[in-house]
Amino acid sequence: METFSSFNAYIQKAVTDNWDQDALTDYQGATLQFHDVARKIEKLHILFENSNVKQGDKIAICGRNSAHWAVAFLATLTYGAVAVPILHEFNGEQIQNIVNHSGSRLLFIGDYAVKTIDAEQMPALEGIINIPDFSLLISRSEQLTYAREHLNLMFGSKYPMAFRREHVSYHQDEADELALINYTSGTTGFSKGVMLPYRSLWGNIEFIINRLGKQVRPGDNLLSILPMAHMYGMAVEFLFGFCHGCHLFFLTRLPSPAIIAKAFTDVQPTLVVTVPLIIEKIIRKKVFPKIQDNRIRLLLAMPVVNKKVRERICREVYNAFGGRLYQIIVGGAALSKEVEDFLVSIGFPITVGYGTTECAPLISYCDWKEFVPGCCGKPVDRMEVKILSSDPENIPGEIVTRGCNVMLGYYNNEEATSEAIDEQGWYHTGDLGTLSASNHLFIRGRIKNMLLGANGQNVYPEEIEDKLNSMTMVSESIVIQRGDKLVALVHPDKDEMMSFSRQEMEGIMEQNRKALNEQLPPYSRLATIELHEEEFQKTPKKSIKRYLYKNY
Repeated sequence: METFSSFNAYIQKAVTDNWDQDALTDYQGATLQFHDVARKIEKLHILFENSNVKQGDKIAICGRNSAHWAVAFLATLTYGAVAVPILHEFNGEQIQNIVNHSGSRLLFIGDYAVKTIDAEQMPALEGIINIPDFSLLISRSEQLTYAREHLNLMFGSKYPMAFRREHVSYHQDEADELALINYTSGTTGFSKGVMLPYRSLWGNIEFIINRLGKQVRPGDNLLSILPMAHMYGMAVEFLFGFCHGCHLFFLTRLPSPAIIAKAFTDVQPTLVVTVPLIIEKIIRKKVFPKIQDNRIRLLLAMPVVNKKVRERICREVYNAFGGRLYQIIVGGAALSKEVEDFLVSIGFPITVGYGTTECAPLISYCDWKEFVPGCCGKPVDRMEVKILSSDPENIPGEIVTRGCNVMLGYYNNEEATSEAIDEQGWYHTGDLGTLSASNHLFIRGRIKNMLLGANGQNVYPEEIEDKLNSMTMVSESIVIQRGDKLVALVHPDKDEMMSFSRQEMEGIMEQNRKALNEQLPPYSRLATIELHEEEFQKTPKKSIKRYLYKNY
């Protein structure tokens, strides 16, 4: 690829240019400077080399976000091995399936995930390494055991006069060389290993630095909330932040709303990268109750003071995210129209991007100053996007894309690869969308989620759910089809439902149904709303696992 330059060169430059600056911090824990990261990477390189790990060998990494997770990943890529990041939320069987399917030789694992696995179920593994201290948990190789026991001696022997920035020299990657395999699921039957070459990583990082490099500067603080084993969090938070010389803070435990809120205050990030669920919870719980006060409503209705009130509300929301924010980027799922409209109305710096694991992940994005409500930005550099529709501006069709960011294919799965990438190189996303005359992309739903109405009309459940989720007592919902009827399953707001009996809750939902149906065309109206007491099961990016409720 003509425009491609080495991705690892970005990592090498970040390390050498920012040698004495803070790089990685476990929130409320220890900090590694860039030279500390380089030293740890070099030690792991020595460990790999003396354990007979070759370029192209697979190394799996599974654990909660942490500085050492980042080091293990960076060490793998800069050595020329292939990283296999695994979400720590997968269960033991899923982790084992991925390790086995990928043919990984080593597994770095965190203290939470290690309790779930059985090493005997991964017979090809040569070693399991503990992420918190890089100690050897299991070794099936004399070379690995010897190398780990003598690692400090080997390092000291190689660099007797200390390890300095001029010693940093990383693997020179090629455009189509395999960099990592990212699994879309942990189950054997549905697991697909997305093969991402170095050009995919480079294309994403080059674009983000070009677009955000002036607003987010080297040395700025970033808070890593999303799992680094998921491509959205990996590319837009972690890899961009590190390659740009920022100081990354990792939430090393389950990021509850209270922990996230405190971390925003402590870290004061310049950029927040998140999923809709987190933003919507903060706005609905912390902001909406305040502006629903009668006095604020009255002031908002007065043209003379309306602008000042909105500015004050915007400042309060801004401060809730640390007060030094350039913008929030939302991705991974659709943002509630109610929350989006509110944030846009007060002039808050928010934008929405779109991507898939298969594109590592970016397909479209725009700065908040160019953001059009309801859109997901414009196609990113070095990527083409088109809509398979007779009228792409008005009639939804499948979104297809091709270019620098697109994967090589699915690991050991030629059939799935040929279904996803056609002969012209277009990757078929499975998402439905429209593309405006100004080149803004609008997501309309998933092809596989689309329901067929009684009279043959296409029904997009996401559009109904978005309206329903903004109604009284609704925390989250999913629309399913039973015969020719549409049914909504609603998980109510737990804090509010405590004051009501089930019969009263059902009455409230019936009122919601009637009010909602007035906003919908006849073919997409709900026949009933059913209460679902448990929170819906979700994917790691916090989208509801629809297939579990299809026949509910």
